[in-house]
Amino acid sequence: MSTLPVHRWRLAPDGLATRRQLRAQGLRPGGQDVAAQLERPRRRREPLIAYLYRVELAKPVRPMTPARWAALAAANRARRVCPACRRDAGYVIPASLGTCVPCAYPDPHGSEGNTSHG
Repeated sequence: MSTLPVHRWRLAPDGLATRRQLRAQGLRPGGQDVAAQLERPRRRREPLIAYLYRVELAKPVRPMTPARWAALAAANRARRVCPACRRDAGYVIPASLGTCVPCAYPDPHGSEGNTSHG
């Protein structure tokens, strides 16, 4: 198994880019292997690592088809439905709560003033 070249943060050579940098250029890695990695040292924890890909081997981002748009819309819609009360919260349910805010923090004084949920 070969080891990857490691570059310091912000000192990557020309011709290499992260996934995010490729995406900003309208590109994707396109199945190529990782060419190198960036490391940013962190105090008291393991370093942050970003993988680099060769820009000349990158391919254009695939266009969104109507079916992909529909699937994305359905997935986002599902993220707004509270599993406890089955209502559309109007926002993406926080993973930290697992339910909409009114279900996670019920009003101990009744439902007065809580018009969005009841």
